[in-house]
Amino acid sequence: MFAVLKTGGKQYKVQAGDVLRVEKLSAAAGEKVQFNDILMVGSTLGAPLVDGACVQAEVIDQIKADKVVTYVKRRRKHSSQRTRGHRQQLTLLRVTEVLENGADKTGVKAALGARSKANAEA
Repeated sequence: MFAVLKTGGKQYKVQAGDVLRVEKLSAAAGEKVQFNDILMVGSTLGAPLVDGACVQAEVIDQIKADKVVTYVKRRRKHSSQRTRGHRQQLTLLRVTEVLENGADKTGVKAALGARSKANAEA
């Protein structure tokens, strides 16, 4: 069974056993996290979310993406060239389970972004 989940402003179609690279989550390697913003499970479409559905995953590692290099050349004939780069921080996950209902009874920590407001208050 597959599910469509939403995290970090993006949507992912997943099923058990998939490995994902998502925006950085506040969880250490080896921890289990649970995604509760599920848009679709199998043929059940949410309006906007499916009530009681969740996707559980295990954090494999905190990684950085490949470097994105932007090359800026400002003026001709003056050799003012500059290279800037950026490496996005990501979390590597392995999806373990897709549940259609019973998300509140699992006892697994909800997946929160590293910069979310709920994380700052805790």
